Amino acid sequence: MPQPFLYVAITNHGFGHATRMASVVAEIQRLCPEVLVALATTSPRWLLDSYLQQDFIHRHAVLDVGVIQQDSLVMDRAATLEKLNQLRSQEKHLVTGEANFIQQNRMSLVLADIPPLAATIARAAEVPCWMISNFGWDFIYRDWGGEFDEIANWIAERFGQCDQLFRLPFHEPMSCFPNHHRCRLNRRLTPLPARRTP
Repeated sequence: MPQPFLYVAITNHGFGHATRMASVVAEIQRLCPEVLVALATTSPRWLLDSYLQQDFIHRHAVLDVGVIQQDSLVMDRAATLEKLNQLRSQEKHLVTGEANFIQQNRMSLVLADIPPLAATIARAAEVPCWMISNFGWDFIYRDWGGEFDEIANWIAERFGQCDQLFRLPFHEPMSCFPNHHRCRLNRRLTPLPARRTP
């Protein structure tokens, strides 16, 4: 039987998503030390190393944009829109490359926090996609209106391809995800009974 191999996609905005997913991966590795892990993110290696005791593949991948900021407080909407449009124009190339990587390495699951392209990549690779978060980028961009409405719709379509969302506490509705598991607020992700959204 081949060694289990997990593809973990982490949003590139800040360190919060990276530290959350690194904590999840550390627990997976503790419970199932035989699982190999590839982390697809631009998060720095030193940050991931500070959470993970076992080896992993650090795959530099830009799978989303998040929000471009001028400094720690000021968001740059124009730069964010420009980067999002670049990402959209590269979608086919990115999806094909990452799906090939997943298939060539016989990975069995995409776990993501919360790049929308992760679900599209998983579908192209013919593996399930599970996501973990308390918000989606469509929720952030939709509030900005104008040209971001089209971006929010594009993202919502990709999130709609996700097989399972582990929805964390203090969440927005996340209605574009077809299947939710609500997670309790504690130190481990403990799923509550599944609920299918209408």
